[in-house]
Amino acid sequence: MARPIKHDGGLYRRPESKIWWMQYRDRTGERQRESTGTEDWDEAQRILRERLQARDNNTLPSLRRGREISFADWVDFFLENFSKPPFRAEKTHEANERAVKHLRVAFDKCRLADMTADDVDAYVRGRLKQRVQVKAKDGVIHKGQIKATTVHQEFRVLRRILNVAVRKRFLAANPCSGVEFPMRVDGLFRPHYMNWSEQKKIESKAPEYLKNVIQIITETGLRIYKELATIRKEQLDLENATVWIPDSKTENGVAEVPLTEIAMEAFRRQLAIAGSSPYLFPSEDNPDTHQKSFKSAWRATLRRAGVAYFRIYDLRSTYATRLSAGGVADEFVTQLLRQGDAKVFKKYSQMKLQMKREALQKLNRNANEGGKGSDTGRPNHKGSDTVLTQ
Repeated sequence: MARPIKHDGGLYRRPESKIWWMQYRDRTGERQRESTGTEDWDEAQRILRERLQARDNNTLPSLRRGREISFADWVDFFLENFSKPPFRAEKTHEANERAVKHLRVAFDKCRLADMTADDVDAYVRGRLKQRVQVKAKDGVIHKGQIKATTVHQEFRVLRRILNVAVRKRFLAANPCSGVEFPMRVDGLFRPHYMNWSEQKKIESKAPEYLKNVIQIITETGLRIYKELATIRKEQLDLENATVWIPDSKTENGVAEVPLTEIAMEAFRRQLAIAGSSPYLFPSEDNPDTHQKSFKSAWRATLRRAGVAYFRIYDLRSTYATRLSAGGVADEFVTQLLRQGDAKVFKKYSQMKLQMKREALQKLNRNANEGGKGSDTGRPNHKGSDTVLTQ
């Protein structure tokens, strides 16, 4: 029997390394030493506590198996079981495969448990310095520097891959959590809020079917490709003002969605456009299949309307923002969005801030000054709000 020790576990640093390592005894009393993969002491303490808890709950072998799995094997498992439809959309799977091509070059020979925050940070910084390479008949053509958004997408895919390993208890913690992206990436996670006048301007230049898309999403919050583009006519119930969503990105997404009058009118117009196709948004090439993309039409419409480009997916964010700005509680808006939790409002808060800034632009700094129309103590009988004298 192993002799008792004074402490249940501890942290230490190796010479010439900033990464915290942990030592503890397993259920048999044998001493174990492992890297926490982080430079943060509090995070390392949390990882040590998780490891000790796994030992006490007899789930430590799962974590230990992570030391035997290579990154290459785990990526293959992830792509096969957590990336392909129906678990994720086909386009998401394609994006994951593109990112994995570059991740394999850096981590293919590495064991899953040996990956550290330093390794991930070195990969990110190295990729930001590389140039785009295009294969041609005469060889490889080097173009401009790789965009930060491209590297950030690869970083997000790596984080997602390792998060699954953490949930499966093959990793104590995700080494990506100890990495801060070294530069600002403009436009990420800052959805565009489309105000009403901008919406009308866009709709005036949009083809009829795209106008219907805009109105339906901003009135229902449907996901553009996973839910709206694939809608079949039998899913629509105009008599009860609902549309049934049988397949979605999340479990909460499968639900009956209520419709407003504007959404119902847009659906009626689209039914007339769809003709004999079983889908509400049939493909132009084959009416028996649904529309696969709206990006080209969306980009052209914004250009004709003279509106700066923003993603068509931001129409869903506009729906959420309008609900929130109208006084609907965040918890209830989360249910209307059919999201798993309220964390989604972290990004919508940026848009509410934008709306506040727009309101500040209307601030009347000449109030209570002398001159025509400055008598703020009198009621305004033209329908505007009364301003009280202070």
